[in-house]
Amino acid sequence: MGDDIVANYLFDDGFQCLIHSVNLCEIYYDFLRSSGQAEAENMLTDLESVGVQFNSDISVDFWKQVSRYKANIRRISLADCFALTLANREGGILVTSDRKEFEPVVPLNICQINLIR
Repeated sequence: MGDDIVANYLFDDGFQCLIHSVNLCEIYYDFLRSSGQAEAENMLTDLESVGVQFNSDISVDFWKQVSRYKANIRRISLADCFALTLANREGGILVTSDRKEFEPVVPLNICQINLIR
């Protein structure tokens, strides 16, 4: 179910898909642990081939907003705060399977959040 939702975002020209480098790092090291270097590199190639743009914004304003979210939202990881900040700044939809972490964030109306599981 979640993979169909993600595919719809990836292949719909009406959406521009972004991922912050911090979140990409999480995915990359997960692939390294579970599948090795070659599969981790393939994952990067696959994301680029479907048009996912890697965002490396770490400006002072950006990381300060990340810090404010981390300080004020209970039980959210620092990496999730990067995703939240990016979605908010871009006026985008944060697509996540992290229901437990993001369900309490939805009512804060920081950005639109699509919980896919």
